[in-house]
Amino acid sequence: MVDSERGGLKLTRLSDDLPFGAIVHDLTLECLDRARTRQALYDLWIAEGVVVFEGVAGEEMQLKLSSCFGKLIAHPTREARADHPALMTVRYQPDDGWLLTVNGESRGSWLPWHSDLIYVDRINRGGVLRPVKLPSSLGETGFIDKILAYETLPDRLKSRIEGLDVIYQYDLDPAHQRFGRTADVTVERYTEGIRSIQSRLGEFPRVIHPMVYVQQGTDRKVLNVSPWFAVGIHGMENTGGDALLEEVAQHIVRSPHVYLHHWKMEQMVLWDNWRVLHCSTGCPQNEERWMLRTTIEGDYGLGRTERNANADGLDYISV
Repeated sequence: MVDSERGGLKLTRLSDDLPFGAIVHDLTLECLDRARTRQALYDLWIAEGVVVFEGVAGEEMQLKLSSCFGKLIAHPTREARADHPALMTVRYQPDDGWLLTVNGESRGSWLPWHSDLIYVDRINRGGVLRPVKLPSSLGETGFIDKILAYETLPDRLKSRIEGLDVIYQYDLDPAHQRFGRTADVTVERYTEGIRSIQSRLGEFPRVIHPMVYVQQGTDRKVLNVSPWFAVGIHGMENTGGDALLEEVAQHIVRSPHVYLHHWKMEQMVLWDNWRVLHCSTGCPQNEERWMLRTTIEGDYGLGRTERNANADGLDYISV
């Protein structure tokens, strides 16, 4: 049942228990030709952070829908498709996939809470994810709103982190995650591409992003911390700084306000990567999970490399 209409969009809440997120119904390719619809979709994205589209399918729809939110780019990864550079394959296959042990259980392509590309100085604006093949269980994508995370942060922590920056380092081994861990994880098997990247970690400069920033156009503060890839607080790489970062990271990942999306076919999910953390629960070891995603270009202009380095020529695996 549709709860409301906004700019011609038929909407329901993502969840009655969450102050963020919306579901869009009855969207068609023809609707996306209308400037009013495209603007309403963009405004909804900024307002809600996560948007689920019901009853939509196909590459043409995914590409056209994604273009409402900005310029589409090939994700800086070897897994981009040659025929459609803006579409990237996110796929686990039992015979050749990224396999991890998570709390004693083998799972394909499990991912901790993170922001995409937080380990470089330019963070992409967002993305749209669509399923091609789903496992019989697991395979969910989780989302946490970092605006809500800041609003619920105790005042004593808000005052302590104001003006601080976090250092990030590229390393895809979740066993090396220092802050905000939620599971005991070890890697059983890398894909060939990830193995190659892991052998060259010394080539990747550390980068710095602010711990808090203000969302453009709304004046809402964002708790801009990605637990995965964080290695310390800039200028406070010591016991005290690590304890502060861990307390903030745990506040985020232990939030009671988590949206866990249980995928169905003919759905797409859009998220604001500057505002929302995401994760993947992975999939059973012996089943395939196949998704396609777009990457929306952007740079909020607040990141920087720790040293004078040019990472443009490096290859990155999408997470």
